[in-house]
Amino acid sequence: MEYVYSAMLLHSAGQKITEENVKKVLTAAGAKPDNARIKALVASLDGVNIEEAIKTAAVPVVAAAAPAQAAEAPAEEKKEEKKKEKKEEVSEEEAAAGLSALFD
Repeated sequence: MEYVYSAMLLHSAGQKITEENVKKVLTAAGAKPDNARIKALVASLDGVNIEEAIKTAAVPVVAAAAPAQAAEAPAEEKKEEKKKEKKEEVSEEEAAAGLSALFD
């Protein structure tokens, strides 16, 4: 993740995303740079319009986050209700009958 962040930092600062620059950012942040990962990052970003990628990726993430949070509360309540129903369904006699089947 820090490799992507370093590329984003370089981009926002108006610097070229090169292996040397990414390595400098990672070193300055206290991370131990992995040359293979740096090469892969720089190669994968070659020819990518980062501004366009940010615009297209940021909108769906923000829009999807709000409904997901709103939907969490009712789902949790339903789970609790189901757990209570399951616990109430099994009586002591049924449980004992199930255990006796183990010893037959």
